[in-house]
Formats: sequence, C-alpha cells, structure tokens
Amino acid sequence: MKYLRVGPAGQERPIAESGGRFYDLSAVTGDITGAFLAAGGVASVEGLSEIDISGQRRGAPIARPGVVLCVGQNYAAHAAESGAEPPQTPIMFYKAPNTIVGPDDDVLIPRGSQRTDWEVELGVVIGRTARYLDSPADAAAHIAGYVLSNDVSERAFQLDQSGGQWSKGKSCETFNPLGPFLVTPDEVPGPLRLRSWVNGAPRQDSSTADMIFGVDYLIWHLSQYTVLEPGDLINTGTPEGVALSGRFPYLAAGDVVEIEIDGLGRQRSIIRGAS
Repeated sequence: MKYLRVGPAGQERPIAESGGRFYDLSAVTGDITGAFLAAGGVASVEGLSEIDISGQRRGAPIARPGVVLCVGQNYAAHAAESGAEPPQTPIMFYKAPNTIVGPDDDVLIPRGSQRTDWEVELGVVIGRTARYLDSPADAAAHIAGYVLSNDVSERAFQLDQSGGQWSKGKSCETFNPLGPFLVTPDEVPGPLRLRSWVNGAPRQDSSTADMIFGVDYLIWHLSQYTVLEPGDLINTGTPEGVALSGRFPYLAAGDVVEIEIDGLGRQRSIIRGAS
C-alpha cells in the first residue's frame, strides 16, 4: 500500500494508492497519523471511494511526527567527503518536526546562509512503539513504511555555529521535504537506488546497500536510547555527492533540487530566499 496526502498546506486529505488508482481515506481516518499506522492502516482499498488527485498539491505523506531522528555519516564515502572516518556507532541528532513540507514545496534558504546543502535519504516511519528492542531482528515489526526524504542542511549553522551539536543546521524552516508516498514494507524491494540532481545535473547516485548501519540495526540501536513512537520519522543518512564535499556549489535562490529513490517516488523543490 502507498499512502499520501493531498491538498493545501494544513488541510491535506489522506489518500491510499493501489494499482495506480487513488482512494479517499477520509471515511477511515482524518489523517495519516501515528494512531492510524499503529492500528495497521488499511489492508485493502475495497469499499473506498476512488478520487482524482490531478492538479492537487502533494503534502508530506504523514502528519507531523512527534520527532524526527537523523543518522549522520551512514555511508562511508559521504563520511570521507565530510572529512571524517566512518563512525563506529550510529551518530544521532534531532531535526525539528516543523521542518517537514511536501515533496514539491519550496525550500527556503535561511537568513544569513551561504552553505545550504541537499541530502537524499531513505526515511523510515515507525508503526509500533519501539523500546529496548532485544535485537535488530525485532525491528521489522515496528516499521510502518518507507519514504523519500531530503535532509536539507545549512553547513555553517551545522558545523561552525553549532556549539557541538548539529541541529541548528538541520532545523530551519522547510528543511525536510518528504514524500510523495509512504510505502508499506511489503512493497519495498531490496537495496534501493538513491539519486539527486541540482538544475538537472547529477549529484548523488548510490544504493542503500552501501549503508554502514542498516535500517533494522538503526531502529534496534536507537530504541536503547529513546522510545520510538508510531508516526516518528528516522532519516537514515545520505550518500556522497553533496556540496559539503567541495565538488559542487551550495544552493542559491532559483536552483531546482530533485531527488529520487526507487519505488518511493521523486521530489522537485525550488530554492527560494527566506523573506
């Protein structure tokens, strides 16, 4: 099953996609929330009303999560381009939940920024409370689905003005375009290809097979330090090919960033200056 939300910001309608057709979930749930996901979502679209969503804005496919947890330097080549050794244990940091916007919404360069960067990432949405899981093998039962995520970053805020933490450079408004779809695990194949482009020029091209810490390990590991609740989002890290590498310019107003993961859809964000 694929879930999405369409409509004006703050007024999105929950939708299910199956077989290339779209179905209104309003009779089943008011939104794609943690409670809806914890209850198992919908098993089929039988009895649901088909809906035409053409021309409508696509919002993030989940309502605002309680928390956005991110994992840093989870691809060895990206760690190297960042000037770091591959981590021996997952690097965890927080991103403000209000950074989440739709997959085609504008991304705003913050005031004073000169180093705004893109990061295509596999996002994981929690479907059952995960607390002190016994092993990575227990993690799969706690996953509601997977989502395409752009962990936009301001590198000066993150690294030079951080005070030792990364969240300043991660939590600016619009810094997490998400979606278009939340895809249930049964529809997500094995290793996934991740790609990004800026103004049509290729930037990142990698596979989740290159992750240092896999999804199941991350969920198990994080559950030893914090309680993961239904609807929470985990961004699992980005591969090499970002502006931080020094090989590409940072983003400027008017740029167009596109990202894609096999089976999870594609995003297109226009970069604007914050007013």
